[in-house]
Amino acid sequence: MSNKDLIKRALNAMKTAYCPYSDFMVGAALITENGSIYTGCNIENCSFSATVCAERTAFFKAVSQGETKFRAIAIVGGKKGENTDFCYPCGVCRQVMSEFCNDDFEIVLYNGTDIKTYTLGELLPHNFGRDSLC
Repeated sequence: MSNKDLIKRALNAMKTAYCPYSDFMVGAALITENGSIYTGCNIENCSFSATVCAERTAFFKAVSQGETKFRAIAIVGGKKGENTDFCYPCGVCRQVMSEFCNDDFEIVLYNGTDIKTYTLGELLPHNFGRDSLC
């Protein structure tokens, strides 16, 4: 699957975002090593700490189905679904990614015009991983 196809899945997932407080809609499409796709959207809660990002929704859906090996994730987002800027994953999502992915895991971002691709190692160079535990 191409990055453009993965972005299309993320854009479709963004349409189901539940964000009555911020109006900031986010969609994610995660591809596993075997080619399965898991999508996610952000789901807000009036108790903001209970909010879940689109990236974590996709990861948790995949892991709950037994998937633990991933190739890439596409992330799109914007106010009221207007995808006009790059939507980077938050720190918590980057840490969740680091639980299941190597530094070469690809993070694909789209602003409605251009595509940027980063590795997890570039966006989270000093992750807290299993080696960090005593």
